[in-house]
Amino acid sequence: MTTLLHDKVAFVSGAGRGIGAAAARLFAREGAAVLLTARTEDQLKAVTADIRATGGTADYVVADLADPDGLRAAVDRTVALFGRLDVAFNNGAAITPPGPMDATDISDFDRLYEVNLRGVWLAMVAQVSAIRATAGRGAIVNNSSVGSLAGNPALPAYGAMKRAVNSLTESAAITYGPEGIRVNAVAPGNTRTEMIETWQSHTPGLVDRLIAGTPLGRQAGPEEIAQAAAWLLSDRSSFVTGTVLRVDGGARA
Repeated sequence: MTTLLHDKVAFVSGAGRGIGAAAARLFAREGAAVLLTARTEDQLKAVTADIRATGGTADYVVADLADPDGLRAAVDRTVALFGRLDVAFNNGAAITPPGPMDATDISDFDRLYEVNLRGVWLAMVAQVSAIRATAGRGAIVNNSSVGSLAGNPALPAYGAMKRAVNSLTESAAITYGPEGIRVNAVAPGNTRTEMIETWQSHTPGLVDRLIAGTPLGRQAGPEEIAQAAAWLLSDRSSFVTGTVLRVDGGARA
């Protein structure tokens, strides 16, 4: 069977660790040439080296998703290196300590907006332009959160930005579908990442409570979220666009 992303060129943000790193490794194993981007060069170097060591094709660009020029330069670098852009996974995100809305610092709110919402919008604009100019058709997946699907009193600003990402995803799917560019999102639940560990450090027992509310009775591994993104980016999901796919072990069922 042909690999899931055979002969695709993929862009992955937040690719230095967690879900993004798992996605970069998986996409390469599934046949894609991958451009990784994140803020931390040491992490990007390590993931890129892992991919190359197993026979994959990858390179990286250091970029902050809050920096419009850096983000567009990273997308442009993908085309310069690999000749085109077929698919993109907008995964990178900023986090803040959990707490009620009136305890959220304005600087934290602004950072969440710049990275988690504006960064996704800027990335999609650059990616659509690159796909149009090169591959002609393609797919984009945005990383949302199950925390965007209902009220989120512990993470109100984070949930709001992710809910806005869902809206951007749906609007882009309608706008660019006639051109053959599909746009979807994944909404992970409790996943074994540094983000969840950071939140747990502020809220002891968080992970156990989340597991207790998950019918499958465990956390997801980062690669399980990456697998969902890979399928949505692949031609095997060719009639799927505008969806926000829950990958949460049934927690929102």
